[in-house]
Amino acid sequence: MAAVSSWGFARALASSHASCFILPHPRTALASACSHSIKMCASPASTSEAKKTIWVWTTNRQVMTAAVERGWSTFLFGSKDLGKDWSSTARINPLFIDGLEIFDEEKQKVAVISEVSSPRELELIQPDNVEVQNIVIDFRGGWQVIPAENIVAAFQGCRGTVLAVSTNATEAQVFLEALEQGLDGVVLKVEDMDDIIKLKDYFDRRNEAKSQLLLTKATVSKVEVVGMGDRVCVDLCSMMRPGEGLLVCVGSYARGMFLVHSECLETNYIASRPFRVNAGPVHAYVAVPGGRTSYLSELQSGREVIVVDQNGLWRTAIVGRVKIESRPLILVEAKDNCGADTYSIFLQNAETVALVPPEKGSNGRTAIPVTSLKVGDEVLVRKQGGARHTGIEIQEFIVEK
Repeated sequence: MAAVSSWGFARALASSHASCFILPHPRTALASACSHSIKMCASPASTSEAKKTIWVWTTNRQVMTAAVERGWSTFLFGSKDLGKDWSSTARINPLFIDGLEIFDEEKQKVAVISEVSSPRELELIQPDNVEVQNIVIDFRGGWQVIPAENIVAAFQGCRGTVLAVSTNATEAQVFLEALEQGLDGVVLKVEDMDDIIKLKDYFDRRNEAKSQLLLTKATVSKVEVVGMGDRVCVDLCSMMRPGEGLLVCVGSYARGMFLVHSECLETNYIASRPFRVNAGPVHAYVAVPGGRTSYLSELQSGREVIVVDQNGLWRTAIVGRVKIESRPLILVEAKDNCGADTYSIFLQNAETVALVPPEKGSNGRTAIPVTSLKVGDEVLVRKQGGARHTGIEIQEFIVEK
């Protein structure tokens, strides 16, 4: 039964080789508690990137193998014999469950399990002082989201690790995102390796602290009004800030994606819509998680895209609505400042549609409306390979015009 150890186990699991995952929102460490009247450490934690702990609790060797292959090396066992057997086949750090307590190989108590099936039992979990360093909460009352949010709120600013038992990857995501910051981690109690794969994919898509995209400067070489076309407005379930937008490129010149700004800026004639990007025509590509692209026309409610700022920092966002309408278009071409490549994009010819300049370029402007864009202006682009198959970059001979 597998698990990833986290920073909260620094003393208790000093010998482990488990890995942690960093999610995008920095926060203070959560505290951990013991089983009945749970009391926790209340000393303030240092501000740092939040590392998430994943423990996988299973009797399936394939699940164990999948977890180890993904860097998760701390395992929970109900049987010491099974723990010894698995330790002989893989480099792992075993922990053992005895009732509502969890011990390491040296029989040191490293965590407790707290079963919560009522509001009263939830109220008993409070960060008053130190009895154990870590707590595993097993929500059994049917409710999960609100109790998890209450725990996140109660233990912010305290040391330790608070985890919740999850029976699938979707449930784990709920706990990891409670009140945006999430619990410190989860105990993934599963018998299907697909849940390991899905949870790892979740971390890969959101491991944004390590994922800063390289944006380069390009100089506008052509601006031309071209006529009518079907353009796509992408409305997100998230608000965007000045400097943020979507990476978009047309089917031709797909080797360069323009950073198209959101409609978050205030204007005299129309209210700002910080959730919207007027992204381009139906045939254009937009960047989505996993290093892929999607046609704008294929986006729909529930899909994910990546929102990027001027520095290349990115985050995922859920599409709430896609709106396609016929509007006048404008063609923009730009040349790579570091080479001979030329990129192009079609956008609606309107004052609310803008490209993003380099952070310190273009007189400090956050965005340049396409209606005032001129030859010589600098804009940000994301360079990529030229060929795509079903949204995946491939190496092949291709000519696009």
